Amino acid sequence: MKDFTLGEVLDMQQKLQEKYKGKWEPIGPATGKNKLLWMVGEVGEVAEIIKKNGHERIMEDAPTRAHFVEEMADVLMYYGDIMNCFSITPEELKASYTEKFQRNMERW
Repeated sequence: MKDFTLGEVLDMQQKLQEKYKGKWEPIGPATGKNKLLWMVGEVGEVAEIIKKNGHERIMEDAPTRAHFVEEMADVLMYYGDIMNCFSITPEELKASYTEKFQRNMERW
């Protein structure tokens, strides 16, 4: 199975934005804050599933797991929107992530 790439996420989010142009807030830096706040709300929904069900149920109960993964997808969708709002490319994020990773690998 092929990995799901960040580029694919960004492309899919751009397609959604094009489809709902005029109905959704336009993508741009001014919208980034709102997208971040929506993403935080989705993260809260993920946390609530963990709080209510525990990790065992997420790992063993198919409907609970499906709900958990769906909410994680919502988080990723908003994450992609935020990247698009600020024109962050996958390459730019990879460079920053790699640098941060190296610092963390050498930290302790």
